[in-house]
This record gives sequence, C-alpha cells and structure tokens, in this order.
Amino acid sequence: MLRPFRFLACLTLLISWIPVSHAVEILKWERMPLAVPLVIGHERVVFIDRNVRVGVPAPASIGDRLRVQSAGGAIYLLANDTIEPTRLQLQDADDGTLILIDIAAQEGDEPLEPVRIVEGDAIGLRYGGTSTQALDVPITATPNPARETPVPVILTRYAAQHLYAPLRTVEPVNGLSRGNLHRDLVLDTLLPTLPIRANALATWRLEDQWVTAVRLTNTAHRWIDLDPRALQGNFVAATFQHPDLGPTGTSHDTTVVYLVTRGHGLAKALLPAISPIDASRNLPAAAAAGDAKGVDHAQ
Repeated sequence: MLRPFRFLACLTLLISWIPVSHAVEILKWERMPLAVPLVIGHERVVFIDRNVRVGVPAPASIGDRLRVQSAGGAIYLLANDTIEPTRLQLQDADDGTLILIDIAAQEGDEPLEPVRIVEGDAIGLRYGGTSTQALDVPITATPNPARETPVPVILTRYAAQHLYAPLRTVEPVNGLSRGNLHRDLVLDTLLPTLPIRANALATWRLEDQWVTAVRLTNTAHRWIDLDPRALQGNFVAATFQHPDLGPTGTSHDTTVVYLVTRGHGLAKALLPAISPIDASRNLPAAAAAGDAKGVDHAQ
C-alpha cells in the first residue's frame, strides 16, 4: 500500500530538479516605438535575429549609465543607474530597416525576462518593393520580381540617403545588401580629362545591379561643371550629388557620384571595359575638358 505513495514522492522529487526555462516577452514591430524597461544592475537581452547597428543618444544624455552590446542577432542592455525614458534606434545593416525602442531604467530586485522583437502583421509595403510585396514576405518567389520603381533609381536613392540623410530617414529596401569594396580601387580613368581625384566609398547590390558611391574632389583652382557624359566606363546610370565642384580648398570642392552597374561591381566596369553607348560623343569639347563653367567662375 505504500509503494504508490513512494513512487509519487520520487516523481515529485525528480520534477523539482528539472530547470525552469525563462519566459520571453514577444513585441511586435508595427511602426510604433516599443517599450523595453530595464532594471538597474540586471542585464536584459533583446533578440531581433538581424544584423543591426544600435543608435544611442549623445553621451551627454546617458553618459556611463547604459552599456550596449550587440552580437549574433541579440542586443544586451545593462543600466548602471536610473535612466529617464530614452529612445534607441536599431537599424538593419543589410537593408536599412529601422526599429525604435524606448528604454527606461529603475530600481528593482528581479531581472526582467528577455525580449524578442518580431515583424507585425500590419506593416506596409517597402520602398522599392513589388505591388504585392509586404515587409514580412520573403522576396524569393522569383529571381527578378517586377518592382514599382526602377532598380537604378532605388539603388541611387538608397546610397544618397545613406551618405547624406539622417539615419532615421533611410528607407529600407527588400533584398538590398551591402557589397564588399576594395578601398585601393584605382579610378584614374573615371574622369581622365578633368582635374579630379576619385575615391570609392561604399557599394550596395539589388538583384543583378550594383551602385557604388565615389567621392570626387577638385584639385584645380577653378569651378568645374560635372556632366555624366564625361564619365568613362560601362555604367547603367550615373548621378552626381551636386552639379559642379568649387575650387580646391573650399567647402564646395567635394561631391559624390553614384554609379550603377549591371552584372558586376564597379571594378569590372572601368576602362578598358567599353560601353555599348559612347555618351561622350554628345559632349562639347569645352565641357569635356571641364572649362564650360570654369572660365566664368575664374574671372
């Protein structure tokens, strides 16, 4: 008669040794800032399953009160003192998606459970997506889905926003990724007739097209007009951030050109690569030498 009781007691003892898993709080990102409270002295983990960069306010506002670490799709937040409500920006390093979280740290005895951020159900279409492409739908159904905006336009706009606009205004593009760029890429043949120094800054890829941002610096003491027809190479599209360059040493002597290539990056689009269309044939000789506007400014 005692055996059932003894068996039950042993079973209860065994169950008591089984570790209890920590619960995870699920937050849905639906374009509204997510509240992530913190307890002073207790680290809280935010799982996002993305390669993200964390934008933290200026040190003067938080100082040493918050430690932020990011690794493997998780963000580790540790508050060392009371923190008033503060907004952090999480940006996907691959496609630019921006997620906002509001943190606040207070005293407490127990640590808070980890947080997992998932895509909401009411997310609108991404810029540059297809007419039926939602944020949480993978873009793997077809290799080259039809887009509402031409790919060169999407790439150029994204690159310009990335370099010149605030982080919060960069619009995410589904399927866009950052490419590897050789910093020592020689660009002497890009604008060979102009006194300009060119340096590649960054490159991004969408489908079978690349955009490369190239910094242009005037080395002459005169103004120079910039015309895409003076570029040498095989490009799908070329866009200058500014229409001209000021004399060297001034605040106007530097700009960026965005070069779109198809099938390969910028390195394979430079001379001796030959473009099917020679746009320089339509360029006046004076403009090709950069003198169309330079004479007027120099006087």
